[in-house]
Amino acid sequence: MQLLTGEMRERLPTPEEIREEDDPKALAKFFHPTSGWSWYATAFDPEREIFLGLVDGQFLEYGTFSLAELEKASGALGLGVERDRFFDPLPISKLREKLERGEHV
Repeated sequence: MQLLTGEMRERLPTPEEIREEDDPKALAKFFHPTSGWSWYATAFDPEREIFLGLVDGQFLEYGTFSLAELEKASGALGLGVERDRFFDPLPISKLREKLERGEHV
């Protein structure tokens, strides 16, 4: 599965475009099926191929993660990171609330 489609590249704003936003929307979700980790992208820098967004791993953290790291990651059973094709965009504040309550997103 292609993690970042051409349509997604066009739709995701750059980090500079959302710099002034108080509550940017997570527009894409990536997840690792065996580790429980998820990455929620709010922006993408096409030159550096770096996302800005919320990472749900050992704890919730807003920061950057790279497309290359997502593409290379593999875990149990040799499975890699996948894109959630059914993810509905959410403001980061609402997403964080749901994740902190243990809700599936």
